[in-house]
Amino acid sequence: MGGATGDVVAAALPIQEHWLPLSNLDLLLPPLDVNVCLFYKKPPHDVTKKESFISIAKTLKEALAEALVTFYAFAGEVVTSPAGEPELLCNNRGVDFVEGFADMALRELNFYDPDESIAMFVPKKRRGVISVQVTELKCGSIAVGLTFDHRVADAYSTNMFLVSWSQISRSEPISLVPSFRRSLLNPRRPLLVDSSIDRLFIPLTSLPPPQETCDQDHALTSRIYYIESDVLDDLQRMASSGSCTRRTKIESFSAFLWKLLAKHAGNDQSTIISKLGVVVDGRRRLAGQETGEKENVMETYFGNVLSVPFGGQRISDLIEKPLSWVADEVHEFLKEATTKDHFLNLIDWVETHRPVPAVAAVYCTGPNEGPAFVVSSGRGFPVTGVDFGWGPPVFGSYHFPWGGRTGYVMPTPSPTGNGDWIVYLHLKKGQLKFVEEEAPHVFKPINSDYLNINSAD
Repeated sequence: MGGATGDVVAAALPIQEHWLPLSNLDLLLPPLDVNVCLFYKKPPHDVTKKESFISIAKTLKEALAEALVTFYAFAGEVVTSPAGEPELLCNNRGVDFVEGFADMALRELNFYDPDESIAMFVPKKRRGVISVQVTELKCGSIAVGLTFDHRVADAYSTNMFLVSWSQISRSEPISLVPSFRRSLLNPRRPLLVDSSIDRLFIPLTSLPPPQETCDQDHALTSRIYYIESDVLDDLQRMASSGSCTRRTKIESFSAFLWKLLAKHAGNDQSTIISKLGVVVDGRRRLAGQETGEKENVMETYFGNVLSVPFGGQRISDLIEKPLSWVADEVHEFLKEATTKDHFLNLIDWVETHRPVPAVAAVYCTGPNEGPAFVVSSGRGFPVTGVDFGWGPPVFGSYHFPWGGRTGYVMPTPSPTGNGDWIVYLHLKKGQLKFVEEEAPHVFKPINSDYLNINSAD
C-alpha cells in the first residue's frame, strides 16, 4: 500500500483530563490488540475519484471527532497505576488516523486469507487505545480498518462505537450512549468467591510464552469461510437429536468443530484431553430479571463483560460419540457461566488476586496437550449497520492473530442478510487443511462471487 498519510483526531469538544479505572473484568485481558475491517463498494459520487476520497476521509474524521466526545475512552491512553495495574487516562490525546491508497481492486482481494487481505487495511497501533486506517482501492472502493486495545473494550463495545460513528457520519443521533459506570462491576462486600472460578481462570504468569515452530502444519494462521444457513440448521438438528432442549446454533457449531479437530488429532492422541472454550457476554446476565435503569445501563456498558468457560474431553470420546453428545457437553459447561452469580463470583475472584493479573485457563495450553480453541460470538457484529453514508459494507470481519497456542474462532452474520455465517478461524495450518477436506459442505472459502463483488467494484 502506498501514499499513506497520518493525522491525529481528538474529540471535537474539550474533555477534562481524568482517570478511568479498568474494571475487574477488564483486568482479565492481557495487552492484546484486535483488528476489525469493513469493506465498501465505490461510493456513488459524481465528483472525481481523488476529490471523492478526500471528501470521504474528511467526513470520517469530523464524525470521529464528534464520536470521541461520547466515547472519550477511545481518545485516551492506557498507563500503569502505582499498584502496577493498567488504567485509562482520559486525556484526549486523540486517535491516530491514517489515509492510504491500495493499487488493487476490491474483487482482487483474497478475503479467504485475512493475514494477507485484511492485515494490510488495519493500522499498527503504536499509541493510544485505538487507531484508524481508511484506504481507497484503485476501483474507488473504501476499506475502514480499526485496531483497538482489548483491555479497554470488547467486541460489543467496539460494535457500539462503530454504529455510533457511522450514525454521526450520516448526521443522525446515536442510538446508544455508552455508560462508563465502573461501579456496576464493583466487587461485593464481603467478597464471595466460588471455587469453580479457580478452574476457569489462572494467574497470567502461568500462560506459556508463544513458541516459534518450524513445522508449518503447526503454525497458527487465519482463514475466513462462509456457512450457509441450511447447513447451520442441519448441524443444529443433528446436535439436538435425543435432547430434551434444542441446542443453540453456537453450541451446535462449536460441538461440530470440536469433533473435527479431535479427529484431526487422531487415535495416537486418543487419551489426551482436548479443550473448548466459548466466550460469554455477561451484560444481560448481570442485569438479571431487573427492568429499568440497571438493565438499560448494562445494555450500554462500555468495557469488557466477558467470561470464557470451557470443557475438556478425551479425544477418543469426541471422535466416537455422536454430535448430540458433544453438544450436550458444550451446553453443560456453558450453563454454569450464563448466570448472574457466575459473573459476580468472577468479579470477586479477580479482587482477591489483585494486583496479580489473571487470564482464562483455556488459553494455557502446553505443547504436549491436545487441541484447544475458543469460540467467540460476533453474531451481534453490525456489518450492515455501519453505513457511513455511502451504503452498508459488502464485507466485514474481525482479525485476531493473537499469538498464543490456543485457536480462536469467531462467527459473524453474513452481510448478505440471508442467515448465513461468516466464520473467522485462527487455527494451525494442518487443522485448517483437515477441516476443509473433511467438511467442504460446511466450510466454504469466502470469495468475491459470494459477496457479489464484480469486476467494476
